[in-house]
Amino acid sequence: MTYTEITSLVLILVVLSDIFLFKNSLLTTRAFWGSYAIILPFQLLTNSWLTHRKIVMYDSNEIIGLRVASAPIEDLLFGFAMVVGFLSYWEFCKKRAKLA
Repeated sequence: MTYTEITSLVLILVVLSDIFLFKNSLLTTRAFWGSYAIILPFQLLTNSWLTHRKIVMYDSNEIIGLRVASAPIEDLLFGFAMVVGFLSYWEFCKKRAKLA
């Protein structure tokens, strides 16, 4: 399985979990997109630095080849999935704590 396939699968699973399992629908909220607007520049900066200095390298056979700030697009999408997944779970736990 390529990094592109893994990233795509993880992204789909995280979005579906947010909507159907945790019932948050974070991607429809302004608060999420405001938070992500703060996170994204740091993600781009970190990914760019790590890949440009060849601290992290990707096999060209495992990615599509499209890069943003020298990081593969898959890396940015995987980071997006991690942020959505974490925040969705966080919101789910907050709701559960209020019900208890």
